[in-house]
Amino acid sequence: MSQSTLHQEKQTVGPLPEEPIVRIRPVERWDWLDLRSVWLHRELLYFLTMRDIRLRYKQTVIGLLWVILQPTLTMVVFSLFFGKLAGIPSDGIPYPIFAYAGLLPWMFFSLAVTTSSNSLVGNASLITKVYFPRMIIPGAAVLAALVDLMVASLVLAGLMVIYQIPLRPSLIWLPFLVLLMAGLAFGAGLGLSALNLRYRDVRLMLPFLLQLLMFSTPIIYPVSLVPGPWRSIVQLNPLAGLIGSFRAAIFGQPINGGALIWAVVSTALLLIGTAIYFRGTEQRFADHV
Repeated sequence: MSQSTLHQEKQTVGPLPEEPIVRIRPVERWDWLDLRSVWLHRELLYFLTMRDIRLRYKQTVIGLLWVILQPTLTMVVFSLFFGKLAGIPSDGIPYPIFAYAGLLPWMFFSLAVTTSSNSLVGNASLITKVYFPRMIIPGAAVLAALVDLMVASLVLAGLMVIYQIPLRPSLIWLPFLVLLMAGLAFGAGLGLSALNLRYRDVRLMLPFLLQLLMFSTPIIYPVSLVPGPWRSIVQLNPLAGLIGSFRAAIFGQPINGGALIWAVVSTALLLIGTAIYFRGTEQRFADHV
């Protein structure tokens, strides 16, 4: 091959193209939720949700039946000790279904907050190797708890048949209330998951805080049992308005509009605040894992 031919081949090939450089920059000030990126990774959200559901009941004897068994046994114990022995009133509603209607949303909130707050620590290898919107991880934990809520609702439907609770138009409020409860749990889990990466005390402190929150929320007792001066303080807890509205929608009672509005406002503020904190600390997650 002649020298001129070699020179011509070199000119034809030319320099190799450079590899693309992907730069991860902070989102814009008003794009703190980064919804577009979350939507682009929706398949990953679905995969992580299904994985969380499978892992939770993997190698268990009765599997998904634990979703029904846990609130049902808790309802039986509460009915025996608080309904029969302590004689706590239930606003004219049979105490077993009164207690279950409060336990159902509470157990969803408790499970969603617990699993989402530990989700980043549990997915440390995923965080350090692949880029994706990190808030998908606690979001998947909340969605997995939502599946548990739907399964456990079958027991509530059975209790309504047993105690002859008719279906009322107020039941249309339930999807909205569940969505609010999921938003509140996601907001709390979002902030706690970021804190838990840096301060592992969160994992040890959270069960105690949830226990205190349970007894300060009208779950095993009605709001009417709380003395007047203390009632407004109890209703500062957004869960009090959400669970009270959940019960009212089931039993056809008037919904406390003020408590529900406060629950909506506090949920929105919590979501905005924790999302801003989460996005601000997201760049340092790999350093704290």
